[in-house]
Amino acid sequence: MRSQLCGLRKETIVAGRLDDKVALISGAARGQGAAEARLFAREGAKVVIGDILDAEAEQTAAGIEAAGGAAVHVHLDVTQEADWREAVSAAVGSFDRLNVLVNNAGILRMEGLEETTIEVWNEVIAVNQTGVFLGMKYAIPAMRAAGGGSIINISSTSGLIGSPKASAYHASKGAVRLLTKSAAIQYASENIRINSVHPGVITTTMVTENVDADTRALFEQATPLGREGTVEEVANGALYLASDESSYMTGAELILDGGYTAQ
Repeated sequence: MRSQLCGLRKETIVAGRLDDKVALISGAARGQGAAEARLFAREGAKVVIGDILDAEAEQTAAGIEAAGGAAVHVHLDVTQEADWREAVSAAVGSFDRLNVLVNNAGILRMEGLEETTIEVWNEVIAVNQTGVFLGMKYAIPAMRAAGGGSIINISSTSGLIGSPKASAYHASKGAVRLLTKSAAIQYASENIRINSVHPGVITTTMVTENVDADTRALFEQATPLGREGTVEEVANGALYLASDESSYMTGAELILDGGYTAQ
């Protein structure tokens, strides 16, 4: 596996599958979003890294720049309309256009239905569902001006199937799945493609901080490939959807779960 751009060994970025594209990625300071940002930059995209973790986001952007890529950081609380306006403006102002949006930011809460407080419910819905809605709402006009684009909404296998826990998370990710389909139909005639990605259990800080080791072990045992996924594997899926290789794909679901939902 290639080392991270922020590591000790620098990589030279060469243009490729996303040459001449500008991508805005939410929740890109670390983990899955950072992996997407680094991969997109390696493939030729200019990247706008949006996150509330400003110091880490700036470090990720600096690593991409140090390797020869183009990246800027913007403060982005995905629940705030003003932040989305500024993020899209930063993309257009820095790089002249916006071609790709990855709605990656998300939070996980593991409470069951009766244990979920209204405060937890509202928090999860605001980030995971409203954040995706706002991202699309403010990115689409910029994509229209650019002649089209690709929106990638990170949902989850929790948006496809249920479980005994994480009621708010399931609700939010299921909403992302159908909002994606609705928007895809609305904007297909404008060459704006919109698809959702449904990862299974991925080794991220969000998972390690919210899912206990026994539960993770049960997921591994129930997964045909017998392991958790990596952030790089999810980033590769997002890369395909961001690229012109997926030009006939919209309103679809890309499932990256090691076969978990195939059973």
